[in-house]
Amino acid sequence: MERHGLSERRACRLLGLSRNGYRYEPRKKPDDEEVARVLRQLAQDHPRWGARKMAAYLKNQGYTWNHKRIARVYKEQGLGLQGREQRKRRKLLRGPQPLTKARYLNQTWSLDFMSDSLAGGRAFRTLNVLDDFSRRALWIEVAVSLPSQRVIGLLESPILWHGQPDCLQTNNGPEFTSKALAAWAEERGICLLRIQPGKPAQNTYIERFNRSYREAVLDAYVFHSLAEVRQVTEDWLRTYNTIRTHEALGGLPPQEFADKYGKGLS
Repeated sequence: MERHGLSERRACRLLGLSRNGYRYEPRKKPDDEEVARVLRQLAQDHPRWGARKMAAYLKNQGYTWNHKRIARVYKEQGLGLQGREQRKRRKLLRGPQPLTKARYLNQTWSLDFMSDSLAGGRAFRTLNVLDDFSRRALWIEVAVSLPSQRVIGLLESPILWHGQPDCLQTNNGPEFTSKALAAWAEERGICLLRIQPGKPAQNTYIERFNRSYREAVLDAYVFHSLAEVRQVTEDWLRTYNTIRTHEALGGLPPQEFADKYGKGLS
C-alpha cells in the first residue's frame, strides 16, 4: 500500500487477506489479580465453597465479574475442592417418593440428630433444627445426652424467637416417638410427621444440611471440649444463615430469602 499507492481493499485482495484480519488488534488480557486475591481469601475463609457458590456470593456483594471469569480464575488458581470422592449413584428400583415442599415460613421444621466425639474419645450429639421453606438453621444443640424431655425444652427457644411451626418432621428415633413429645405437640397444636423407616431421603432438607455441617465443622476440626464445638458451631451458623448462598434459594442466603419471601411464594 505504501510503496505502490494501492488501496487497502485492493492490497488485501491481492494478498488473499481479509480486511478484518488486517485491522485486527489483539485484546489485552484482563488483569485478574484482584479476582484471584478475592477468590483466594474466600477459599481460605470457606474451604468447602466451590466456584459457583463463590460467584453467587460475589454477585450478592455487588461485584460485576461474571461467573465464567470467576470459574476460569478459580481453576487457574488451583482452588478446586481437594479430596472430593466420586460417589456412585445407585439405580432406583422404584420411583422416588415425591418431596413435599414447604410454601411459607414455619410450615414445616425438620429435626435430626448427629453424633461425633471429642479428641479424648468422649461422644457427643447434636440436635439440628431446620426450617424447610427458607433452609434456615434455627438451632443446633450440642450435648452429651439429648433425651426426649430435653428435646421438648430445647424446642421452646426457637419457637419463642421464630414462631411456632405447623409441623415437625422427624425420623423414627426413640426421642421423636416418645409419648412426652406427642403430648407436648398435641397440646401446642403441632402435627408430627415421621418419615418411613429406612427412608432418610424423605427428610432431604435436614439430611443435606447435616452433610454441610459435618464437612464444615465436625470433620474439619479436632475438638477438646463441648465449649469449643458450641463456639465453632455458632460462628458457622451465622455464616450459613447470613452469608453462604444457596442454589435452591436463587443464590440467596437463607436469612435473606426468609426476609424477602417470608409470607410465601406465589
